[in-house]
Amino acid sequence: MAYLGCHLSASKGDLAMVRTALELGADTFAFFTRNPRGSKAKDVDPADSAAAMALMEENGFGPLVAHGAYTMNLCTADPEARAFAASVLLDDLRRMEARPGQYYNFHPGSHVGQGVEAGIDYIAQALKQALVPGYPVTVLLETMAGKGSEIGGRFEELKLILDAVGSDRVGVCMDTCHVYDAGYDIVADLDGVLAEFDRVIGLDRLKALHLNDSKNPFASHKDRHECIGQGSLGVETFRKILAHPALKDKPMILETPNELPGYQAEIALLRSLG
Repeated sequence: MAYLGCHLSASKGDLAMVRTALELGADTFAFFTRNPRGSKAKDVDPADSAAAMALMEENGFGPLVAHGAYTMNLCTADPEARAFAASVLLDDLRRMEARPGQYYNFHPGSHVGQGVEAGIDYIAQALKQALVPGYPVTVLLETMAGKGSEIGGRFEELKLILDAVGSDRVGVCMDTCHVYDAGYDIVADLDGVLAEFDRVIGLDRLKALHLNDSKNPFASHKDRHECIGQGSLGVETFRKILAHPALKDKPMILETPNELPGYQAEIALLRSLG
């Protein structure tokens, strides 16, 4: 069975998040490394993080999936904003050192008219500057819905970034709402989509999933999450995802429009599908 969890507030520290996850029936979780709509970040408490990692190990948790700020656009056309985003990435990765063995996920960014090639180059440059040999955390590029000038709506774009960075410490987080909205039909042909991912990128680079239903129809190139079973993906799609042998060992994070009781109910629902 896959590891299941949801986004939790990091305001009270890592240990509090692990305890909340246990109360929800989760065995992984996600959190924002800083204000998701800004740049403010809470100081890391190494002792708290170490206690959290120990409690996770004691309870058989899978890797947690930290999330970078939505405002961190590594390929914006504004040089100052791009440099600031790169500094945020660098700071986030250094702060993640207190959580060894975990994942750090972020949206690749939007090239805002510069073109995909230029955007990919900027993203790869920032990652190469931020990563150091022996870094204890794996960085994940999130699959995107392909709206506007977003990079990451096609597997080929993510592959180009991975190749340019050239590090085995970089992988992919597949968002179910995003890939469906981007035109990968995981409802009718999950096996085919995963085969395409394997052909283009390699399933060994797929490290985590975001489980979200979609408010939108197939290939809409939008990004509006829905609760599990209440959107265009439907419960049966998530049953297939949970049962798929290529995905069974991955941390799967809910990002549905819910509060904690809703997440608890969805985690229970997903476990009942396995």
